[in-house]
Amino acid sequence: MPETFLLPPEEFRFEEVLALLVLCYELGDERNLPFFTAARSAALKLQSSLPLSKQEKLRRAAESIEIHLPQTNPLLGRQEVFQRLLQALAERRAVRIRYYRLQEGQFALTKVSPYRLFFSRRSWYLIGRSSVHRAVRTFNVGRIQEVTLLEDRVRVPRRFSLDRYLRNAWHLIPEPGRDRQVHIRFGPKVATNVAEVTWHKTQRVEFRPDGSLDFYVKVSGLNEISWWILGYGDQAEVLQPPELRKLIARHIGHLAQIYQREIELLSESSESSRQHGCRECVDSLDTGKQGEFSASLRGAWIKRPQKEKDGS
Repeated sequence: MPETFLLPPEEFRFEEVLALLVLCYELGDERNLPFFTAARSAALKLQSSLPLSKQEKLRRAAESIEIHLPQTNPLLGRQEVFQRLLQALAERRAVRIRYYRLQEGQFALTKVSPYRLFFSRRSWYLIGRSSVHRAVRTFNVGRIQEVTLLEDRVRVPRRFSLDRYLRNAWHLIPEPGRDRQVHIRFGPKVATNVAEVTWHKTQRVEFRPDGSLDFYVKVSGLNEISWWILGYGDQAEVLQPPELRKLIARHIGHLAQIYQREIELLSESSESSRQHGCRECVDSLDTGKQGEFSASLRGAWIKRPQKEKDGS
């Protein structure tokens, strides 16, 4: 879309110009927001149009501020794909895309009526109605190999919105069925870090007397949130719902299989240390005490089965 625009002169406050410069310059870095390098050139044009006396002050302030976003998919080689999708959205035209489907491990063709381009966390996504699925779907732009503009016109449903489409998905994928209430307890080591962030629009947090945190959230599906929970290791315990506890347990079981050898070595090392510590304890006693200590151990061992038999 090689169009140019001449903007009328306008008065801006210092804070407004600074915000524009910082956002355009920082987000226009390909490492932060792919395909938005034009924001950097726009920021430079805006800065050069200001009086010299104000340029220096703005430059010093802007250079003192940095924005570091999570690592993103650079979407190398997808510039043309992105531009064609932008054009389709601007002109309300349908597209035919060749898309790599991860689950099947193969490419597929589908006609899409594009509704939105959406950047979330690490990548750009196309949201639109797919002719193959006969429903609105989300496509990762990084997996779109080809885009063909069609003459078919697109009419975006008036009631369509991202919030309505995503429902209460933890991130991007709302699952069929009713929303689920989730209750997670975080240990004191991570409780404050978890509470400081708004992870989801429905979340509610409560600190407990021991410093742990109860985290409540309502989500449209359990799979996405399960990976987030696993990232906190033994500092996160799912209390509700039972299905999510089982899902986490299944993931942990698979991890245990992967690291089975290391787990066995740790167990052997722990047992060896315990036995070594017990021997050192006995060796530190004088000869008479060692005899008494050994006798007491034998007595405890002989009596133990009887106690278990009695149900104690």
